Amino acid sequence: MADKVLNEEINAQVKEMFDHQLLHHVEIIYFSKREPCETCEDTYQLLGEIASLSEKLHLSAYNLDENPQLAELYNVKLAPGLVILGYESGDLLDYGIRFSGIPSGYEFSSLIHTIILVSRRDSGLQPEIREDLKRLMYPVNLKVFVTPT
Repeated sequence: MADKVLNEEINAQVKEMFDHQLLHHVEIIYFSKREPCETCEDTYQLLGEIASLSEKLHLSAYNLDENPQLAELYNVKLAPGLVILGYESGDLLDYGIRFSGIPSGYEFSSLIHTIILVSRRDSGLQPEIREDLKRLMYPVNLKVFVTPT
């Protein structure tokens, strides 16, 4: 594994975004797994580098095998697994946002954008969409899959 996953240019860009756009604290919960987990170590390294860019970011790490109740609480079944939570006055605010696998490539931008959205406590959705969502009668489980091609 390389000493750093992110180069200095990317670090500077992400830090500038965080400095200007993070409003509230965010908790990133990382789940690894005992062998085999090809990308767990790199994912943890990446998350540590991201979390070091702002005092508003907090990273905690758990093992799926050793913490099955916590994994079940957050509905994490795969490793590496990430849970992105709001953090306020000791309370965790769960918006249901999960990542499975290493957030590299296009997923890296999605992760950074998600951290900012959670920190701002606003999805950015238009008022009409928010009203439509209020009319949903059943829970919706939305999954987005990204594959490198």
